[in-house]
Amino acid sequence: MVLSMPKDKYDNSNTRNGRRSHKIMSAEDVASGKKSHWPELEITGTIRNLSPQLWRMNHLTSLYLNDNHLTRLPPDVAKLTMLRCLDLSCNKLRSLPAELGDLINLRELLLNNNMLRVLPYELGRLFQLQIMGLNGNPLSHEILSIYGEQNGTAKLLAYMLDNLAGTFTHNLPPQRPWITLEQPNRSRPHAIFSVMCYNVLCDKYATRQIYGYCPSWALGWEYRKKGILHEILNFTADIISLQEVETEQYHTFFLPELRQHGYDGIFSPKSRAKTMGDTEKKYVDGCAIFFKTNKFQLVKEHLVEFNKMAMENAEGSADMLNRVMTKDNIGIAALLETKDGFAETSAYPPEVNPRQLVLVANAHMHWDPEFSDVKIIQTMMFMSALKNIMEEACHSFRPGSSNKMDISNVPVIFCGDLNSLPDSGVVEYLATGRISTSHLDFKELAYSECLGNFSCADHKPSEVTHSFKLKQAYESDILPHTNYTFDFKGVIDYIFHSELLTCLGVLGPYDPHYFSENKIIGCPHPHIPSDHIPLLSEFELQLPYGPLNGLPNGLHIARR
Repeated sequence: MVLSMPKDKYDNSNTRNGRRSHKIMSAEDVASGKKSHWPELEITGTIRNLSPQLWRMNHLTSLYLNDNHLTRLPPDVAKLTMLRCLDLSCNKLRSLPAELGDLINLRELLLNNNMLRVLPYELGRLFQLQIMGLNGNPLSHEILSIYGEQNGTAKLLAYMLDNLAGTFTHNLPPQRPWITLEQPNRSRPHAIFSVMCYNVLCDKYATRQIYGYCPSWALGWEYRKKGILHEILNFTADIISLQEVETEQYHTFFLPELRQHGYDGIFSPKSRAKTMGDTEKKYVDGCAIFFKTNKFQLVKEHLVEFNKMAMENAEGSADMLNRVMTKDNIGIAALLETKDGFAETSAYPPEVNPRQLVLVANAHMHWDPEFSDVKIIQTMMFMSALKNIMEEACHSFRPGSSNKMDISNVPVIFCGDLNSLPDSGVVEYLATGRISTSHLDFKELAYSECLGNFSCADHKPSEVTHSFKLKQAYESDILPHTNYTFDFKGVIDYIFHSELLTCLGVLGPYDPHYFSENKIIGCPHPHIPSDHIPLLSEFELQLPYGPLNGLPNGLHIARR
């Protein structure tokens, strides 16, 4: 349908000054037998009541009901979920149904020249609304004053959403279910510990421009940080990997708060912080790893800067320099050692206690879907760096000894916001240990000469491999999403673990009915403080039987 509008389309005067002309099909289309499709409908005259059949036309994108005698708009208007434009100007409406706020795809809502004295606060849910016509209504001075300001429509919508208190004060989300995957093997010595992975949504990214469906007060850091801390402490994980932690908030909030609950941690901001002054770099986000000090002690921490690795391994590749090096994402790793009492020791003499090294890695990969090549290369860089970290640790842990530790006997946990879906090259590479250099995610760009730098020694020229045998803690059918916004809902956060660890269970999804029943179209939400959902897994580490001199090289004995 072709639609032409008068020049004064958004003028607040009566729309009788101009008529819309509609053309459903040309004569040629009719002659050829083409089927008609009309997503727009105009009903203008002296209409006082609307047929219920109108609300069945849920294919409509524009509905023009201006210049009629309507005194009410039925709540059934909410069934027209595809509407982008609704013109109700020049009627006799005295009120509007709250259900009008469910039309979240609306871009235009024209209500000029009616008899409206109040507006339902639910209109604040129309976060995509760009044009709103209110003139010619006996509305309160407060409403008209906000509306009359520069960028008044956006300000009025924010005001109404912030005051829509009733929707948010009740209906806390139900507890997420715990999903048991395996039972611990209690017939032999073992240790059990839990791991959390959580993107907390950095304050500078939590704007109404991006998350317009969330009230301003619920987007504020002072409000959200309480919910984030509650999420973290509620599960009391032994190891916590966080992404999008602001530098200042790590030092002034996360570390002090978690230290009070028995944690210590490491942190590094994105590489851009090195180029900034003290004031600016406080607001750069990065990655953090926390661990319970009664179970683990830090042996060494490591920072992996992907832009630095890209520059060092470009080998003449313009794409490596122009696409990968320009992204300042980072990964961090903590080599931890378990403490006395971490494991059940009934199989050992009372004077000894087994200790174990554990490598915990945390990364936040580049976000843009158009840079799938960058994501996978960043992941390769990180896995290559982790191999070097493990080899260094195993050689330095027993200096001068001919009995070196075997990296295959040191458990690895890899957490991260990988910004990659389960069918991506990133996940394929991590889960299978290899990926073809001709994979579609490389976009046929000129990387092949330098990709081998990040591969194991036994790799084929046509593929890139890594040294770790990894499994996903969350199978593909457990969580429908880990990132839940209006524009995107999908799994992009992961916990991988080496085969030395058995995943005993994971924290399941939110009840999907909770989102639909409470009309939660995206997060953050007053009861869900980030746009990501925290992952939580419980692991079992089997410890050896038998003579002490038969211990694997990743394990050693502390004598009491």
